[in-house]
Amino acid sequence: MNTKNYTVPLLFIGVMFFTVGFALGINSYLVPLVQSALNTSSGVSYMIVAATFSAFFIFSYPSSRIIARIGYRKTMSLSFFVFALAFALFIPSAHMASLPLFLLASFMSGVGNTMLQAAINPYVTILGPLESAAKRISIMGICNALAWPAAPLFLSAVIGKEISAAVLTDVDVPFYIIIAVFLALGVIMNFAPLQEVKAEGEDEDAPDSAYASGKTSIWQFPHLVLGALSLFVYVGVETLALTTTVDYATSLGLDNAESYAIWPSIGMALGYVIGILTIPKYMSQVTALRICTWIAVVGSLAVVLTPPAVSIWCVSFLSLACSLMYPSIWPLAIADLGKFTKTGSALLVMSIGGGALIPLVFGFLKDMTGNQNAYWICLPFYLIIMYYSYYGYRIRK
Repeated sequence: MNTKNYTVPLLFIGVMFFTVGFALGINSYLVPLVQSALNTSSGVSYMIVAATFSAFFIFSYPSSRIIARIGYRKTMSLSFFVFALAFALFIPSAHMASLPLFLLASFMSGVGNTMLQAAINPYVTILGPLESAAKRISIMGICNALAWPAAPLFLSAVIGKEISAAVLTDVDVPFYIIIAVFLALGVIMNFAPLQEVKAEGEDEDAPDSAYASGKTSIWQFPHLVLGALSLFVYVGVETLALTTTVDYATSLGLDNAESYAIWPSIGMALGYVIGILTIPKYMSQVTALRICTWIAVVGSLAVVLTPPAVSIWCVSFLSLACSLMYPSIWPLAIADLGKFTKTGSALLVMSIGGGALIPLVFGFLKDMTGNQNAYWICLPFYLIIMYYSYYGYRIRK
């Protein structure tokens, strides 16, 4: 695809990255709301996050088959209708005060998210040169990061109450608005000017990439498998950085707890801006990943070792560190897959399921050790990503 044709596709893809962040950011509001309304523990309330992200485990490969059958654009369109169905389920969940229905609605939202991410991540990666993929993903990441706090702030604004005063049925009106917007986006995306793109060697009748030639399975690409592991732990700790500040502020008894959701996203957006300005002109995707892992390790220690009033601000430092990890890991892991590009992308999308397991463990750790100490879970996972940035991405068979 020609460079002059990037702008319009990126505008549409940017809308979809915003949708991904907005749908996930809803959890920032729902977790403390369900915890207080249903009188559940932190571990149980974080099952809402787990239900959302568990869909990535289950539905990533089916999503890749849908893309192969109907193409990227129609899959993007279909995902918005799935989102609309999911938010329609939240309304009876609230009226029945039913945790199982909340979990089902969260899972369906995750299915829509899985389909959308399975389409937009490889699309934006192979839209242009691979060495500048992190720059394009960073641009999209700003849309995503700003959407996370937009969700709880939107809910608070429409409901007209602080989260501590809200009840479950207050979500009716904002969710009806969200449903209408998602249905409209589904129709719009069906006619969006997004041409189909393919990675090198992805066509059955085209010469395969040199590295992929002769291989029969995605498991023969160690850099992909280790990249999937890195993404798994990354999404888990990124989810903690972006979704736990409202709960953390609530546990500290701070006023306007929902307002704390914006600061991690500002840190994330700042990192994306740095990536846009520096990659690949001033630093490579690998260098960006290495710098971010060091910031993450220092930030993790700051969160758990500083006083709580300082610690809550250090969570935003973690989101700054997370900013360029995803944009860097994805192109490094998907490089040279050839005809395995869609299947490899499905594996990477499946790795987003780390957002199901790690926040759930965090919730139960919070019940046992307190909010601040639960953040110790981040440190070993950042060390895994650091290993990938120095050695894992270079492993070839």
